[in-house]
Amino acid sequence: MAEQEERIPNPEPRTPSPEPRGLGTPNRESRGFGRRDMLKVLGTVPAAALVPLAPAKAELPRPKPVDAVGQPAAASTAYQPKVLDPHEWKTVRVLSDIIIPADDRSGSATQAGVPEFIDDWLDFRAQIAGPSEEREVMGSGLLAPIRGGIIWLDAECNRQFSRDFVDCAWTQQKQVLDRIAYPKEAAPEDAAGVAFFNHLRNLVVSGFFSSEMGVKDLPYLGNQMVSEWNGCPPNVLAKLDLSK
Repeated sequence: MAEQEERIPNPEPRTPSPEPRGLGTPNRESRGFGRRDMLKVLGTVPAAALVPLAPAKAELPRPKPVDAVGQPAAASTAYQPKVLDPHEWKTVRVLSDIIIPADDRSGSATQAGVPEFIDDWLDFRAQIAGPSEEREVMGSGLLAPIRGGIIWLDAECNRQFSRDFVDCAWTQQKQVLDRIAYPKEAAPEDAAGVAFFNHLRNLVVSGFFSSEMGVKDLPYLGNQMVSEWNGCPPNVLAKLDLSK
């Protein structure tokens, strides 16, 4: 049912602008630094450093219609998930496009291959954990927040609407996600859902803005030579409000 498969966008609306948006790290594939290399670097970062900042609350605009079969657009139909089971894979894909939907500047998270990035990240960390027992613990430890969060999300949707999250209508999905998308406003009993959504949002943003599509979306220009330095542009200074 296409109507029930509609998705909602990121709580922070993606407005076309020449300025960068998001918290992702640009990909350096064109300079010999691939996404697999980035996974190795991310693996050395303390978990606390991966906790994203809560976005400012904004009105959630209605998402654009999904494709003819009511499913998120696929970045690659050939990819076979290594860690996520079919239901988890479908849910992560829907949530990825909720967090970063397509707009006038670029495609959605699934079109950028973000679900593949997340699954590969989980698989990669499990592989580098060491012996089989250690690897199993590491894999479970990394996958648990995702798997547990999806279970929580489905449980809440079934309690309220008698169906899993991915089968809910747009208004139903929005109703549940509004409870966990804004940590400062969330109820204490929704703490598990808040932790899950923040964790997944961080992975989605990291995956998107390390992809070729995400780098173009920023747009990331890198270091450039200038004939003279005129200081920080006035519009940037005004936005940073450094006058205080």
